[in-house]
Amino acid sequence: MAAPTPTTPYLELQAVETWLGPRKVFENLSLQFHRGEHTVVLGPNGSGKSSLIKLLSRELYPVVKPGSRLRIFGSTTVNLWELRRRIGMVSPDLQSGYGGRVSAADVVLSGFFGSVGIGRSQQPTAAMRVRVAELIEQLGLAELEERPYGQLSDGQRRRALLARALVHHPEVLVLDEPTNGLDLQAKHQLLQILGDLARSGTTLLLVTHQIEAIIPEISRAVLLRQGEVVGDGPVSALLRDAPLSTLFGTPLQVLVANGYRQVLPAG
Repeated sequence: MAAPTPTTPYLELQAVETWLGPRKVFENLSLQFHRGEHTVVLGPNGSGKSSLIKLLSRELYPVVKPGSRLRIFGSTTVNLWELRRRIGMVSPDLQSGYGGRVSAADVVLSGFFGSVGIGRSQQPTAAMRVRVAELIEQLGLAELEERPYGQLSDGQRRRALLARALVHHPEVLVLDEPTNGLDLQAKHQLLQILGDLARSGTTLLLVTHQIEAIIPEISRAVLLRQGEVVGDGPVSALLRDAPLSTLFGTPLQVLVANGYRQVLPAG
């Protein structure tokens, strides 16, 4: 993977066409995402949000055709091990992949190997264990590190996966519906942690359909509907009544307090 300049997008899509089995997800998608720019990709279920993440993680590949390209950190060729060091991922697919007996500490440790759990052939170093201990303390998991993953609450599991994503000090953190299924306390804890990460220099890419999951540090919104970009710009311009009503196909009213937004049905 080529060494990028500071202005090189970490993800660049130009006229990308992508299929998920027999279904065309994107036909002519063009987007750029830059380091230092905290972004939310917002849209209803089925709009292509998770497929966009899979293009970045190389789980999906675009159709090869003239005029179309996909670059990650400025390169069309990607070393997956290097990619995992530079981009941390938290997704529902990852959460469902762990067995109930894996300890919370081993969930975090497995981030070094890109694996689900720790196998016999994997030999964690002392430095790895020190980093895991730091993250467990930072994310409030110290009393839970030896507890089986299956005995953790949804909020605790999400924080363990977040710690896993952070083991390599990634430049970019990608979050796919991170607050789904969380109660209010767990949701607020997670959003506070994400705000801290954004302010400390980790670039966030949040992918969600939940307006209330968008933290104040996020400055750019990309609105995605049926595989097409229907809005791209500052959150102050796009996270408003009219654009969101169009995006979700129903009349909505947006309320703002302390930098967070809530959406109500419009009267």
